[in-house]
Amino acid sequence: MSERSGRQGEGTQVAVRLGRAAALSLIAGTIGGAAVLVGEAFVARHRPYAQPELGLALRATIGRVGAPPLRLVLLGDSSSLGVGVGRLGDTVGGQLANLLAEGPAGRQVHLSSVGVSGSRSTDLATQVARALLGPRPDVAVVLIGANDATALRRPAEAAAYLGAAVRRLREADVEVVVGTCPDLGAARALAPPLRQVVGWSGRRIARAQTAASLDAGATVVDLCAETGPVFRADAGTLCHDGFHPSADGYRVWAHALLPAVAAAANVTSPH
Repeated sequence: MSERSGRQGEGTQVAVRLGRAAALSLIAGTIGGAAVLVGEAFVARHRPYAQPELGLALRATIGRVGAPPLRLVLLGDSSSLGVGVGRLGDTVGGQLANLLAEGPAGRQVHLSSVGVSGSRSTDLATQVARALLGPRPDVAVVLIGANDATALRRPAEAAAYLGAAVRRLREADVEVVVGTCPDLGAARALAPPLRQVVGWSGRRIARAQTAASLDAGATVVDLCAETGPVFRADAGTLCHDGFHPSADGYRVWAHALLPAVAAAANVTSPH
C-alpha cells in the first residue's frame, strides 16, 4: 500500500470515528435532555400549588340596583375560579364584573362560575350543562387549555372539545368569549427547558383553540399574545406558587378580555 493510500485510509477511519462519536453524542444528548425533562416534570408535579379557596363565593351580584342586568358565567379550569387569590374582587370574573358595572353601560352583573380546577377541554361538556341550568346566561367566558398543554395533549383533539362546547352555548343563544391558553412560558414554577417545552405546547393549543372557537361562533382573545409579555416581565403577575395568576395577573387578563366581553354584553343589552 502506498503512503498516499495509507493516509486516505486513515482519513476515512477518522471520519467514520468522528461520525460515530457525533451520533453517540447526539443520542446521549437526547437521552440526557429527556432525563432532565423527566426530572423537572417530577419536581414541577410535586411542588405545592395554590388551591381553590373554599370560602370564595362563586356567585355574586355586582353593580347598582336597577341597572340593565347581565348574566355572566365563567367556564374552564382554575383560572375561572380565581385560584391564587382569596377575594372575589381579585378573581378574573370579579374584576370583569366590576369593570362592566363601572363602565359606560353600567350593567348590574350576576356573576357565576362553573369552572373546576384542573379541568381540561374534555371536561367542558359537563360544565356547559351546569351553565345552562336555570336562567340562561347572557355571556359565557371560557378559560381553558393550560392543563391540556401541560399534559401535552394533541391540539386538534383539545380544540375539538372546546369547539363543541362553544356550539352548545351558541345554540342556547349565549354569547361566548374564549380566552385562549395563556403563555405558560412565563410560569416561573417550571424550570428551563421544561418551561420552554410547555410554552411551546401552550402556543400550539392556543392556535388550535382560535380556529375551532371562531368556527363555532365565539369571539377569541389571544391571552398568550396579548398578556404573555407582561407576565414574562413582571413576576408579580403570578401568585406565590409561580404558576397561577395573582390579583395583578387576573387584572391584566380582565382588561384584555373586557373589550370582547363588553361587545358581547352589548349584543344582549335590553332594549
